[in-house]
Amino acid sequence: MNAAPLLFLLVVAAAFWLLMVRPQQRRARVQQDLQAALSVGDEVMTTSGIFGEVRALEGETVHLAVADGVQIRVVRAAIARVVPPETDTHDEQTEPVVETAEPEEKQ
Repeated sequence: MNAAPLLFLLVVAAAFWLLMVRPQQRRARVQQDLQAALSVGDEVMTTSGIFGEVRALEGETVHLAVADGVQIRVVRAAIARVVPPETDTHDEQTEPVVETAEPEEKQ
């Protein structure tokens, strides 16, 4: 019996595990750690793109303040990332320069 096809199949399976399954498991573990480490006052973004501040944690739910007087309740799994505090480096006197293309002259 020739072991080459079986060996090839094992190599393909190992490559699939190393390139697909293992990185996904690592990402899932990091995401679970992030959601478990949430604390009141964190600025977060949900998986649907809603930004809010954590106001309360109740088991698997999180209360987010999304505007003055507006709170929503989402599951912890809906928290995609914690938004780092913004550093105010924007100088009001320097506006970004937007270059516009000059129209070509017709001949």
